[in-house]
Amino acid sequence: MASSKPIAIPCGPCGEDPEQKADIWCYNCDEGLCSACFCHHKKSRASLDHKTIDIKSYKPFSGAIKTECDKHGQQLNLYCPSHLMPCCDDCISKKHSKCTGIKSLVSVVEKTKIEQSKQSVQNQIDSIKHFLDKLIYKKSKKIKRCDQEKVNIKEVILKIRKDINKHLTHLEKKLCNEADTISNQEKSKAKDLITEIEGKQKTLQEMQDHLQTVIPNTSKLQSFLGIHQIEQQVHQCQQYVEDLKNDDRAKKLDIKITQNKEIEKILSKLGSLESLGEVIVDKTEVSLNRETSARRKAQVESREQSNINNIKMKIEKKIGININNGISDTICLMNGSFIVVEWSGKVNLFSSNGKVQKQLPIPGKAYGVTQINQNTIAITYPTEKAIKIFNMDNEKVTKVIPLDKQCRGLSSSNNYLAVGLDVCNVDGEIRIIDLEGNTLKSIQVKSKSHLKNLVYCNDRVIYSDYNGKAVYCYDGSGKQIWQYTQDLSGPEGLCTDSYGNIIVVDNFSERITVISKDGQKSKVLISEEDGLHNPRCICFKHNESSGFIYDEDGTYLATFNLSAE
Repeated sequence: MASSKPIAIPCGPCGEDPEQKADIWCYNCDEGLCSACFCHHKKSRASLDHKTIDIKSYKPFSGAIKTECDKHGQQLNLYCPSHLMPCCDDCISKKHSKCTGIKSLVSVVEKTKIEQSKQSVQNQIDSIKHFLDKLIYKKSKKIKRCDQEKVNIKEVILKIRKDINKHLTHLEKKLCNEADTISNQEKSKAKDLITEIEGKQKTLQEMQDHLQTVIPNTSKLQSFLGIHQIEQQVHQCQQYVEDLKNDDRAKKLDIKITQNKEIEKILSKLGSLESLGEVIVDKTEVSLNRETSARRKAQVESREQSNINNIKMKIEKKIGININNGISDTICLMNGSFIVVEWSGKVNLFSSNGKVQKQLPIPGKAYGVTQINQNTIAITYPTEKAIKIFNMDNEKVTKVIPLDKQCRGLSSSNNYLAVGLDVCNVDGEIRIIDLEGNTLKSIQVKSKSHLKNLVYCNDRVIYSDYNGKAVYCYDGSGKQIWQYTQDLSGPEGLCTDSYGNIIVVDNFSERITVISKDGQKSKVLISEEDGLHNPRCICFKHNESSGFIYDEDGTYLATFNLSAE
């Protein structure tokens, strides 16, 4: 039987005396100290502020916090803000030579709020665990239902058999065996998936334990690196969860029987009867609320859909902005300020109260804009056929992504960009790319207008077609989910509310319309009678139900509040 007695840790400084056991553990020195050595350690000016703990409370972490580069074996001493990762000198010279804004790791660590980073990772772990718990619950219930479904199938078979003679005995056995086989296969798949998920949960729990017990007691550098390394593992777990969406094992299934339609016709010709039916597995998507984004949240996340008949919008006030050059796009930033892009021109930063702060120093004729993270935005430049990544902190263009077509509409989700591309007299393309410019998906779409306004979230793209008087929704595979044309005269700017409903600016009719998440229903929220004139763009404040509406000429912005009673 294994002993539960803790392993004695030797004193590091007394290395020549292996019998001298440690009483204290120093996280900065990463070694144990006996009482005598701890007294010297505590008096030394160099180690006075080191973090120590009683050896009885020390719990070694199975995955050591790495301070050296896995690939090059050098000290991690630099940080690439473009890729959000610590690097060594070789990493910078070989893989990040084109990245801008490289900083020393020490300076980044000093500015980082470890507790906030820790809480962010903790939230990610909790979200993934919640999703996996729900999936286990559903699959466990399905295992229990499999036996009942098998019984139901046999009852159907027996009912048919009453009208048939001896020839059906052979077919009955054949179909029952098929039901048994498929039922057992599906139960086996469900059990395998649960075992696999439990393994992921165990890993998540280990990372969570490490966040709670080790990180608070390490040096700031170790804490930073430890959290970063755990975050990479969390991202892998998140990718696992995302992949479950396309995993047949995770889909909802029902085992049914499809009765042969010819049975009634051929009761008199049993000799030609070969089958009573077929046991099938009816799979549908699992409807789970998966809030598992480990990096960024969409502008407004989708929750359970509300009844759009209960949604109300109220214009609170109008603020004159006097750009007087027309507006092509706008976004509310995470810090409360917002950006207004003039038609093929300047990119203006406004304060949260509607005052112009500055014009961002970005050369070229801008069009569409989206926020990638706290300090990074992306902007399209149609004439240059390029997307520029701009850092708000140092006010520099950190990357230019060249494209082969003119680009206008732009939206971001989880560090990916959806950009609207078009060529004259040809239907458009919405291309999903990463921040390096690599194409992940190319969605060919219908549009009689330039792809100027689009929203990308939850692996769906929603865009408006002004000339076609329609709003479309496509999934990530390029399949059109729905098309909405009712009572639209000239749809332009659009965004989604917290339930996934689409809020559309109908410029021609001077109305704001909400379309349900499934594209089946709509409701006019406000119109010209409410003081809305020549509207062009709309956006929500970050994680709020209020936001701004802008007119096409750039003369005013209207603040609004959205409520669901």
